[in-house]
Amino acid sequence: MPRGRAKNYDDQRELILAHAATLFAHRGYPGTSMNEVAQACGLSKATLYHYYDDKYTILVSIAEGHVQRLHALVAEVAAERLDAQAHLRELVRRIVEEYADAQHAHRVLTEDVRFLNEPDRSRILGKEREVVAGFARAVVALRPDLKRARLAKPMTMLLFGMINWMFTWHKPDGELDHAAMAPMVADLFMGGLPAVKAPRKVTAAA
Repeated sequence: MPRGRAKNYDDQRELILAHAATLFAHRGYPGTSMNEVAQACGLSKATLYHYYDDKYTILVSIAEGHVQRLHALVAEVAAERLDAQAHLRELVRRIVEEYADAQHAHRVLTEDVRFLNEPDRSRILGKEREVVAGFARAVVALRPDLKRARLAKPMTMLLFGMINWMFTWHKPDGELDHAAMAPMVADLFMGGLPAVKAPRKVTAAA
């Protein structure tokens, strides 16, 4: 008779992913073994294989799970049908708060995705591009001319750069938590957005 799943099976899988993401983020995917993942989780190696077939499966689950949460975030904010300014501010707030609890998973997505095979990499990066596109649409809603000048994506990537780099220096237990930082990021980006001018070469090409 096949062994049934424990009631906490899904919770245990998520715990394994969290520990593995931490190890991958600090040591890199190639430098981390299944034995180290098992030790970090307080499990035997045999028990770990009950939840995941191999280290590659864990990598896919971390990267895909993270990008799916970001994708859902963009869709949820779009469904609220906010005005252009409120929409972008809410996107920034939600993604800063999401990254707060997923810094390691995000590092895995950005740095270890190259170790995925082509079908998995294409699928995950496709979702990531859709996330970027959702933010780009929010930026264009405030500056429609950026789309004509082909600057919507560069401006969006500058915004992501600000958010991503924040987690290399920000101390969440300091005076400013993530909830306080999110509106500051939005203020800085949106305050500077009206002043952006397309370079002459870009304007001519457009």
